[in-house]
Amino acid sequence: MRALSIDSANQEVKELDLDIKANTVYSFFNSISIDEFGILKNHIIYSDTDAISNGKKPYFIGEQLIVGDALILGQVEQSETEATMPIADLEKLINYDVSEFITSTLELLKDSDISLYKVFELAKKEEKYQLNPEWVVYTFNIADDKTKTYFLDELKKVVDAKESAEDFMFKMAALALNAMGWFYI
Repeated sequence: MRALSIDSANQEVKELDLDIKANTVYSFFNSISIDEFGILKNHIIYSDTDAISNGKKPYFIGEQLIVGDALILGQVEQSETEATMPIADLEKLINYDVSEFITSTLELLKDSDISLYKVFELAKKEEKYQLNPEWVVYTFNIADDKTKTYFLDELKKVVDAKESAEDFMFKMAALALNAMGWFYI
């Protein structure tokens, strides 16, 4: 079955011919911790959840931050199918230019067990918002330099004290929402 792969270290997209079995994705990454992204029409992107702790390189597919290698298969409803996207079209969506803030953040998170895509919830009265650490990183990435420095300094303190990186991301999400005028308790 035709699949596409992204080699983050070499910034290269390749076409693969895979025999899809129940464990193909896990075998590809040699890991049982896999993240899934449904951001491409009729395709599913898989990446290794442990890519941050393994020091893999980040990049964007569209607006989605991906860390490490990726495997892309076609998807119809919930079934994996052959990837139909031309390599050239995928390459146009990939941006390897990742800010120093994001790379510094990921380097600090390297020794944590955080998943960038694990959803947490913030509530304002009856309103609930589903966010994740990737949203927090993306949001602080567009902040001013002073705010970015604050974020990195505080994250370094959390990491050095071996405190929870997830709790830190939750706190920073609340601060970001407060700064936008969405006052959270």
